[in-house]
Amino acid sequence: MTKLSVNLNAVAQLRNRRNLPWPSVTGIGRLVLEAGAAGLTVHPRPDERHIRRDDVFALKSLLRDFPDREFNIEGYPSEAFLALCEAVRPQQVTLVPDSPEQSTSDHGWQVRKARAVLVPAITRLKAGGMRVSLFIDEDPAVPPDAREIGADRIELFTGPYGGALGGAQADLHLDRLSATAQAAHAAGLGINAGHDLTLENLPQFLAAVPWVDEVSIGHAITSDALVMGFAEAVRRYTSVLESGGRA
Repeated sequence: MTKLSVNLNAVAQLRNRRNLPWPSVTGIGRLVLEAGAAGLTVHPRPDERHIRRDDVFALKSLLRDFPDREFNIEGYPSEAFLALCEAVRPQQVTLVPDSPEQSTSDHGWQVRKARAVLVPAITRLKAGGMRVSLFIDEDPAVPPDAREIGADRIELFTGPYGGALGGAQADLHLDRLSATAQAAHAAGLGINAGHDLTLENLPQFLAAVPWVDEVSIGHAITSDALVMGFAEAVRRYTSVLESGGRA
């Protein structure tokens, strides 16, 4: 079954609107884990506009109460980011090609062009016992390159699919995502996915794209939680994942 990792960035961003300790990032983290989420994802950016450095350590401490769940930290492989990962040692690190000013990840790695950045980062993270995933676009030529430089998984950037809001354009993105997943599987890589996946478009994605190990969902699940609460939102997404996209 495809696992659900809940991205807590939106919760942290809401908290940071005021100099107050709520909503509690660790409190929501505990709630979603108790509701059945398989893990937590955070993307600590240099300006700390949502997840802060101290959140990362607090969530690591929280996850000690849930030894069967995973922590996934996303970020650009700067020295500060790599040092943070080495201090925390999450189960998975997802490397993304973001610049500091980006509001969110909006493209994947061009792995061949980024070898000089990625190879030492991957080597360093894996030496610390962390699984490494590379954020990539829907391009079946990229997974073999990711495998060659030592990545363990790729994360499919599903933003264009989600942003198409259904119809023929979404189907085209699904075809490319499926081809990329097949190339990743053939290369021996695990497959994650994330960005703009919702309760509405997740079933079609799961039915079309094979071998997905994990989806990381933050914005949509937080939006749904405003209506139904986080626990129920987690249960709804988990139910979709358990069905594998089947009605």
